[in-house]
Amino acid sequence: MPTRDAETTAGTEAADQGARRRHPGLYRIIRRSRNPPLRRSDITVTDEAAVKRAVKAASLGNAMEWFDFGIYSYLAVTIGHVFFPSGSDTVQLLSSFATFAVAFLIRPVGGMVFGPMGDRIGRKKVLALTMIMMAVGTFAIGLIPSYAAIGFWSPVLLILFRLVQGFSTGGEYGGASTFIAEYAPDKRRGFYGSFLEFGTLAGYIGAAGLVTILSAVLDTGSMESWGWRIPFLVAGPIGLIGLYLRLRLDETPAFQKLGNETARTSDTATAETTAKGDLRTIFADHWPALILCMALVAAYNITDYMLLSYMPTYLTDELHYNETHGLLILLGVMVFLMLVINQVGRLSDHYGRKPLLMTGMLGFLVLTAPAFLLVKQGSLIAVSAGMLMLGLALVCLLGTMSAALPALFPTQVRYGSLSVGYNVSTSLFGGTTPLVITGLISLTGDDMMPAYYSMAAALVGVIAVACMKETARRPLAGSPPAVATPQEAADLCAAQATAPRF
Repeated sequence: MPTRDAETTAGTEAADQGARRRHPGLYRIIRRSRNPPLRRSDITVTDEAAVKRAVKAASLGNAMEWFDFGIYSYLAVTIGHVFFPSGSDTVQLLSSFATFAVAFLIRPVGGMVFGPMGDRIGRKKVLALTMIMMAVGTFAIGLIPSYAAIGFWSPVLLILFRLVQGFSTGGEYGGASTFIAEYAPDKRRGFYGSFLEFGTLAGYIGAAGLVTILSAVLDTGSMESWGWRIPFLVAGPIGLIGLYLRLRLDETPAFQKLGNETARTSDTATAETTAKGDLRTIFADHWPALILCMALVAAYNITDYMLLSYMPTYLTDELHYNETHGLLILLGVMVFLMLVINQVGRLSDHYGRKPLLMTGMLGFLVLTAPAFLLVKQGSLIAVSAGMLMLGLALVCLLGTMSAALPALFPTQVRYGSLSVGYNVSTSLFGGTTPLVITGLISLTGDDMMPAYYSMAAALVGVIAVACMKETARRPLAGSPPAVATPQEAADLCAAQATAPRF
């Protein structure tokens, strides 16, 4: 007959095995931990309704951001005619893309202001502020008189409001991805994070769809006279909706727990350092993660902007493809990506971030040249097939990156570090992509330059992914585990209670 000790041991081992089977990653972390045991109150049990509200509010803001940038990209030729003196088409296009790039030059400044602010006063307040600024900047562009009406002041005002857009965007992506990451349970962070880039695609689709409709129903004169203003003016109401949704949210559980811990800290100086995560701390203590973040973002953004922003202009300006047809093909590709992006997020939760990111980077490295050769054939089927090849590689990055990047940094400096790393890299490599590619084609006369540029970026991305650590299904650095149900929390406590101490 088994003794009481044997029965206890058997029950403990059964609980241990069940917890290990349900949560293998967290189980290994707990077994290796030298820290004091987690209490049940330390584990965050997420509220699914609150998570969905947070995802909706963050994703809508991201959609608005890329709607604003998308309409500028898709109207680049028209904007060149409206805001810049008459000259060669290439000079006007370069001037238009240079103004596009201006917004990206100010983004690191916005990131350095809004990011640490979000670590100090909270994610919610800063995201509401960036939403207001983005809406105002975009709406104002739709009201600017043309160069023919006010001359020199027309492009000056355009640049000014592009700077407002860029400054506000500096705090948008880092905050939105941090917001979702800190709300989502550990095992579903990839799935919920993929909705952020679902918003990106929705913004691009909204911009491309609206520009396509306007281009189809208006002649060139009407489009350059007033039609181009409509997409910019639409941003005002969208911004108000996004602001309303963001103001209804609570602060993220991870930030609230950090604030509670700071309040209990007796050493004021230590508490301030832990809570604020200022720029000096970010650059001095987290520079390896910053460099890795910048490399990932550079590869991701060059390929992203090449396909989703520059490709319509490439089809029209370099291959003399019908503008409306090119946008319709891109719309079809983006709709397909929207249909599969959340499944990619699920896959990253199951198999890990690194396998999905590596698939996307290798896809661009291997498939970009064949894809552009297909696009250059000019037929509807060939152009569609080439862009779909690029889209399949891109969706592996889109569906994974928004969960992978926030996990690079601890909670107390996550918003600031991600905003700085993301925006510095985006300014240098992302927003300049259309300008660099247009300049390279003009300089070399080789219309395959977009492919070569993207392949070089993908090679950097392959190296960066190889250097990163796997973070799927694991707690965020600096935060306790986040689970979806009380039972999962109980399982984690049981796993920890039965794990041997070292």
